[in-house]
Amino acid sequence: MPNPTGYSRLQIRLHWIITILIVAQFVFHESIVEAWEGFIKTGTTEFSALVASHVFGGIVILLLVMWRLVVRFKRGAPPPPESEHPLLKMLAHLSHGLLYALMVLMPVSGAFAWFGGIEQAATNHFYMKFALLGLVALHVVAALFHQFVLKTNLMQRMKTPQD
Repeated sequence: MPNPTGYSRLQIRLHWIITILIVAQFVFHESIVEAWEGFIKTGTTEFSALVASHVFGGIVILLLVMWRLVVRFKRGAPPPPESEHPLLKMLAHLSHGLLYALMVLMPVSGAFAWFGGIEQAATNHFYMKFALLGLVALHVVAALFHQFVLKTNLMQRMKTPQD
């Protein structure tokens, strides 16, 4: 696998598009919660544009994350800064792997719950939400730590493409 020094324009765009879609999923999730609770009680649900946007938004996120993974495997990703402590490098690798796993598992579990009516999938989806929030918070804090404490200028890689 190649080892570029920066992200491509496509990688950067996919990162920010997926970020925006995930934020929207969290902000507008209440309608899907209400629809799911109604489905559990009555076995049916009424159409709602917000519910449909959550369901289709999850599908779009899954497709974009899969595309992002294909691009990452083909093109590679820049390594952590050379001066970074090995423990931080290992934690970065682990947290990125978990982020990708959750960005795949969340839409899959949501689809199994919504389209299959599987309550365990809905429960898993609910709890994965907290893990994803925690990892996103860690990701943001780590980026800010690199930028302002370690002064590695790491955030520049996600702003300026290297094609």
